Amino acid sequence: MDLQQTKKDIENKIVEQLKTVYDPEIPVNIYDLGMIYGIKVSDDLRADILMTLTSPNCPVADSLPAEVRDKVNAIEEVRDAGIELTFDPPWDQEMMSEEARLELGFM
Repeated sequence: MDLQQTKKDIENKIVEQLKTVYDPEIPVNIYDLGMIYGIKVSDDLRADILMTLTSPNCPVADSLPAEVRDKVNAIEEVRDAGIELTFDPPWDQEMMSEEARLELGFM
């Protein structure tokens, strides 16, 4: 298997892991909420995740990024996970997947 395919497979595994992480205030996973802005897997199989929170003073501002890092590091092929938190652009409901909006009654 070539490196590009390996990296794509790892990205898919990361997405699946992120779908098991929930914002405690909203019954939808952080991936479908649109809180993940980017997933990048480097050639040395380091995963860098760019994410946000629903608000800068979110009560899980410390624990949620740590949970994401732990879940991504649990993937066997990932050498290391780096999490970067950003509020640019600020999160809003338009970032949610159609499935998340349906689940929360926004459609």
